[in-house]
Amino acid sequence: MTLSAIKTRLHRFRTETDGYATLEVAIMIPILFVLFGAAWVYFDVFRQQTVNQKANYAIGDMVSRETEVLEDEYFDNTFKLLGVLTRNPVLPYELTGLFPADLRITVVSYKEANDKFDVEWSVARGDYPALETQDLNNYTERLPNIANGAELILVETWEDYNPVFRVGLAPLEIRTYSFTHPRYAPQVLYAGAMGENNGWGNGDQDAPGSSLCTNNAENATDCTNEDGSNNVEPNGKSKSKG
Repeated sequence: MTLSAIKTRLHRFRTETDGYATLEVAIMIPILFVLFGAAWVYFDVFRQQTVNQKANYAIGDMVSRETEVLEDEYFDNTFKLLGVLTRNPVLPYELTGLFPADLRITVVSYKEANDKFDVEWSVARGDYPALETQDLNNYTERLPNIANGAELILVETWEDYNPVFRVGLAPLEIRTYSFTHPRYAPQVLYAGAMGENNGWGNGDQDAPGSSLCTNNAENATDCTNEDGSNNVEPNGKSKSKG
């Protein structure tokens, strides 16, 4: 075949407009389905990430407003709330016994003396363990600068995500993280991490407190300091009206 004949056939192929619609549809429909499936899966994973992050913020805000000592039942119900907010049953898989979602709430405090954070308490629901102080080395870059003795509430969630279509995205784990300060009290207390109520807020009204009063709960009547006469000075002496 000569070069001239090849050029002629290529020109004829380029200018040919006849075709079969059925054949073209058969070629294009699978391609369109793949493109649609890929777009839907990637959109859905970002949507689920946003849903989980909003649920994380809601839980963190809820815990930050607590003034009573938190019991284990509180965290059990919070785990269920996470499932409701993310539309996840948070029940273990029958075959593996693993949970499709996990929740961990940790309170950390900053110590200026050694310039480090310490775990005050940590509660986990699901498969992930509670945090310990030595684990905070991985969180240093994600924690803000706070005052000495101040506390932060860390909320972490995990959820298994399985794409509906296999379009290049393998099953993955969606993780969210947030931190917030206690709002109405200097600290949020957990019953499992303390021997007795410290007298703050609405806890055990008869528990001994560690403040100026014998008991600083709402029913305390043995502390009146309206004139400042009971203030304790740095030298350990009390003020008295002269």
